[in-house]
Amino acid sequence: MEKVLKSRYGQIVLVIIVLMVILFLRLFILTVMQNEEWKEQATNISTKSIYTKAPRGEILDRYGRVIAGNKQAFTLQINAGESTDKELNRVCSEVVKILEKNNEKYFDNLPIIMQGNKFSYTYDNDVKEWLSEQEMPTNFTAQEAFDELKIRYEIDESLDKYEAQSELQNVYKIYPPISVKNMAFLKELDKQSFLGRYSLDKETLTEKKEKKTDLSAKEAFYRLRTYFKIDPMISNEQARKIMVVRNEIKSMGFRKYLPADIAKGISDKTIVEIEERSAEMPQVKVVSETMRFYPNANTAAHIIGYLGQISESDKEYYVDKLGYNSNDLIGKEGIESAYETTLKGKDGIKNVQVNAVGELVRTISETEPEKGKDVYLTIDLELQKTAEDALEQALKQIQVGGTFKSQYGNFHYSKAFKNANVGAVVAIEVETGDVLAMASAPDFDPNLFATGISKEAWNSLQSQNPRDYMAPAPLYNVATMTPVQPGSTFKMVTATAALESGLDPNRRLHDGGRIMVGNRPYACLIWHKNGGSHGNINLAEALEVSCNYYFYDVATGKDYYKGVSLGYRTPISIDIITSYAEQYGLGKPTGIEIPERVVGVPTAEKKMEQMKSTLRLDLKSKSEKFFRKDVVKNETKLSRSIDTIVGWTEENPTKNQIVDRLTNMNLGVKENMIDSLADLCKYTYFNYANWTLGDEFNIAIGQGENSYTPLQMANYLATIGNKGVHNKVSLIRAIEGTKPIEKEPGTKVKLSDDRHLNEIIAGMKMVATGPKGSLKGVFGNFPVQVAGKSGTAERSGKMHPPDEVAYIKQHLRQINSRLSFDQVEAEMNRLMKEEPDTYRTKDGAIRQAVINLSNGSVNYEKIDAYKSNYDNFAWVLAMAPADHPKIAVAVMIVQGGTAGYAGPVAREVIGKYLQLDKTYEDFNLNTTIQ
Repeated sequence: MEKVLKSRYGQIVLVIIVLMVILFLRLFILTVMQNEEWKEQATNISTKSIYTKAPRGEILDRYGRVIAGNKQAFTLQINAGESTDKELNRVCSEVVKILEKNNEKYFDNLPIIMQGNKFSYTYDNDVKEWLSEQEMPTNFTAQEAFDELKIRYEIDESLDKYEAQSELQNVYKIYPPISVKNMAFLKELDKQSFLGRYSLDKETLTEKKEKKTDLSAKEAFYRLRTYFKIDPMISNEQARKIMVVRNEIKSMGFRKYLPADIAKGISDKTIVEIEERSAEMPQVKVVSETMRFYPNANTAAHIIGYLGQISESDKEYYVDKLGYNSNDLIGKEGIESAYETTLKGKDGIKNVQVNAVGELVRTISETEPEKGKDVYLTIDLELQKTAEDALEQALKQIQVGGTFKSQYGNFHYSKAFKNANVGAVVAIEVETGDVLAMASAPDFDPNLFATGISKEAWNSLQSQNPRDYMAPAPLYNVATMTPVQPGSTFKMVTATAALESGLDPNRRLHDGGRIMVGNRPYACLIWHKNGGSHGNINLAEALEVSCNYYFYDVATGKDYYKGVSLGYRTPISIDIITSYAEQYGLGKPTGIEIPERVVGVPTAEKKMEQMKSTLRLDLKSKSEKFFRKDVVKNETKLSRSIDTIVGWTEENPTKNQIVDRLTNMNLGVKENMIDSLADLCKYTYFNYANWTLGDEFNIAIGQGENSYTPLQMANYLATIGNKGVHNKVSLIRAIEGTKPIEKEPGTKVKLSDDRHLNEIIAGMKMVATGPKGSLKGVFGNFPVQVAGKSGTAERSGKMHPPDEVAYIKQHLRQINSRLSFDQVEAEMNRLMKEEPDTYRTKDGAIRQAVINLSNGSVNYEKIDAYKSNYDNFAWVLAMAPADHPKIAVAVMIVQGGTAGYAGPVAREVIGKYLQLDKTYEDFNLNTTIQ
């Protein structure tokens, strides 16, 4: 044996034997031990998966009429499969050429752009653009930008970052592109998500992690060229186009075996060309899909909401967890958002086996797409259209002093209010709390979002004046998100509290004209106009003429004309009144399925905190006036001094005590300003921080700290009409394939005698048809008896223009004729340069520049003197038929001038509803939805 192994022949034989053994062992492993695994892979190589997008569920009105539906469209998809990089790059390049030749739009979510030889991230550009629009330094961090917004919009410092963000969004309609959770710009998070997809983020790259910096856009671009193995001979411009398509495929994440959407809504010409070249581009398919379509355009836009693309930061949840395509659109607002997972269908999949040339051999398995579930709303589409049309007509005619035209009688607006360009109307079914119609103006067309909205279109939908949070903002749902003072429409709450305390509704009280509180008169409009009085009136008559004096009496339990008590059984107070407001649903969530803003009822604690917050902001804004320069420049010391002064609010020391403290406590107050600062603190803030008689009067008539949305007001009215039973509000009638929605039973307002509501409704009838009723001109000849109440809500303050610099330049001669704009501009620039922490924007700096240059002869009041005051807000509540109400309507018009101006809108809605009640009496509203 040894001789054989030593011979060359023997060695060759041994090697052959060993190789044969190895070969047989490997063959055994492949054919026996790994048989199933390789069989599956072999099958997969010759298997293709064809995916069919599931249609989105429809959104329909209470009668099944489509509000949000679908239409067919063709989508170009690419399935990378087992293609090599070289092959896939070729296909991507050819697809882009075809699309561009035919003027098709395709998805371009690659956040690296080129201008000549310069590369940049779109994310960084977007952040810089936003900062520039806000007049902030473009190198601001998210924290610095957020802090600046808090200062600019006087956000209470005691609020945490989440509460501050909510106030910016809900009160001022400012949506900073900042994640307050991470305190980072949303675009920065998107950038990290994008880079992380390719392991290029700073947390992955060692050289960048140490320096805590990102790859530059240029570095990222060239690394992506390498990652995708793009031919070096291809230009950067063409390489980017390939990257755009490859990025869409890559964004599918672990679901990369699925086809990626490249272009939607392609033309017939493109479809034909793609099909003709299918042999050379087997990865490319054209599929028929559904696209969201809103057949009624703007109708019910704020209820329905809109769709939007999945952001980079949301892809982990929607794409990786829920299995969405990265280019799927998801609900961003309204019902589209609230019921996203209900409306989203389940895509179909067909697995087929093909031969070597790609021809179909057999279908292995097939799953049909499952359409998303339809959602049936409580609204009536035709009533919704009526509400929107009526609101639009009213706004247009109020602005020009025109005439509201109606089959129920024309209504002439005798005085024009040019700023009446925002409003809302809500109609609720009295017995159930279901929303029958809900409209806000201005509105928008959700079709703009159906395939992804352009930047230009998006900008056109933002607030026209971010400095005025009552300015028109088309995306803003005024009906649910705008709590304002309700004016005299609140008087039914005060009447309820008074009746429950022991008020005799038939007792006549004399309107004495005015009640003096300090040096301020509290009176009715009739007294302010000509010193008039409503004379002796009872509860129903007081509601009819909306007598403030009467409600001052009943809200405090005192006859001020005679100077005697009303002899109530139980005491009445602000807390008693607001407790009934809450029972009616005011200041509390309504239960509606879409976002709403809720401001609680007035409380002593809330007033105290608001007074402290306002004083703190006032002292900060006037820091240069009251404090020494060294203190102003030291932000920590200034804040400490201001906090010390604000801390005296609850104690309410005497003026002498305040002067003594300001003199001896080393707070950095200028000696010559101590007396002035003491006056400001004592007589503007401290004396009014606790409840006062004036607060009681204001709250009783719907002014002061009262603040409620049109939706809340409509449900409050419905509660009165529903014999004191308060229901939760709902927009959802049914969901396809589920059991009928069972609603919670309503809660009863705590009344000792249900007849109290009859007394209130009697007065509301007189408002609509009584000889002195404010709504007689609207409902006097209406064929159905209506119970209503109007209200005129006053709003203090000035309307700030979009550009403070332009305003001061225009009015500088009137503000101070000795100053030139060049001087003011120079001083503004100096302040921003030398004190950037205090003067971050031109708007604030130019105001202080005028004050500095005038040597104190000009103050903020004088600067603002040429700005417009807010006109009164118009409110109308109306329900019908009065004795057995079926529908309750609330209308609010921002700067509508006078209460009655909102009346024609309510009348139009009630008239249409009663007409529809007959027109659709054959409909079975109890139909079971399968």
